[in-house]
Amino acid sequence: MNILFLSLSRFKDIEERGIYTDLMREFVRRGNKVYVGSPSERRYGMPTSLIKDGNIEILKIKTLNIQKANIIEKGIGILLLEYQFDKAISEFWGDIKFDLVLYATPPITFNKVIEKIKNRCGARSYLMLKDIFPQNAVDLGMMKEGSLLHKIFRKKEERLYEISDHIGCMSPANCEYVIKHNPWLNPAKVELCPNAVEPIEQLSISEEERNRFFADYGIPTDKTLFIYGGNLGKPQGLGFLLQVVEANEKRDNSFIIVVGNGTEYPRIAAWFEEHKPKNAKLMAALPKADYDKLVRLCDVGLIFLDRRFTIPNFPSRLLSYLENSMPVLLASDPNTDMGFIAEREGFGLWALSGDIAKFMDNMATLARNKKTTIAMGKKGKAFLLENYTVDKVADHIYKSLN
Repeated sequence: MNILFLSLSRFKDIEERGIYTDLMREFVRRGNKVYVGSPSERRYGMPTSLIKDGNIEILKIKTLNIQKANIIEKGIGILLLEYQFDKAISEFWGDIKFDLVLYATPPITFNKVIEKIKNRCGARSYLMLKDIFPQNAVDLGMMKEGSLLHKIFRKKEERLYEISDHIGCMSPANCEYVIKHNPWLNPAKVELCPNAVEPIEQLSISEEERNRFFADYGIPTDKTLFIYGGNLGKPQGLGFLLQVVEANEKRDNSFIIVVGNGTEYPRIAAWFEEHKPKNAKLMAALPKADYDKLVRLCDVGLIFLDRRFTIPNFPSRLLSYLENSMPVLLASDPNTDMGFIAEREGFGLWALSGDIAKFMDNMATLARNKKTTIAMGKKGKAFLLENYTVDKVADHIYKSLN
């Protein structure tokens, strides 16, 4: 097949690890030709360009800044994406007959591009639903429900669902939400299609190397290490993270590492500078090799989501924790089913975001019993291999198309 993948992810190298690059490599391994449309934001100062590498082509399409940008430029940039992608795809791949057009949210503004490809090529369309917008913006108070802007984006969302032959959702709660809030939609096209990775063999790290690595970064070696890695933005509800860091100052056996960047990083950094916690460390984004090593060397992975969400999010950072045989400790809204799945399968503990007593109790449970932590981590790795690998997701997409 010729597969067109539309994404907001910044594809630099298909060999990089990630939920989309891993899946695209899996499609290439199966004998397909993959074409990726990916933004090249204004901040990089590069024109639209094409990268060819065997059976994969990556079209870097010049756009405005749409990630980690001010809300005005981001909004305009997202609205312009459809025109920019359509123009670039027509120019570079106008003679390619695509069999499948695959795309993920965000954004919800590729409708005309998808429709044009379907009409020109007779292609099937598959939406990988990673973000339910505009409801997530309403939940966080960034958009007023019923406003003109909300109505515009809601109409685009509905049209996206309508033109998609299949809608793959990250979890059962995602599937239920989409069907419930779009009663006009044929529920048969809504199916489970989780985040997934291509697992790799983890090389062992010696005690000497571990101690040297931690010394370089000022991390203690005699405490249970809890790591939060990823985006530091409003969806994560990071005010609760700071409450956890503050409460953990009373402990002597647990240490929290926060690694990442995002719109909330200055706020988090200012808090750390003012309070100077002894049982926590804030780090800006690390080189990927160092970050991967740090995750492997920590004991428990942390996931935070804002309590106000009515949509069931399922953050992909869960996968890196499970892949490294780490249990997860979650704080989220009551609608997200990640905590339910983690507790049901025995690889994590969950608390409602804002429930500091329950969260700290869960944290104490994981900090005081190393054998329990290791056993939970093994269950998580087994669950990932059974459910969250790209070969299984590719199988599912093939089955849907057939």
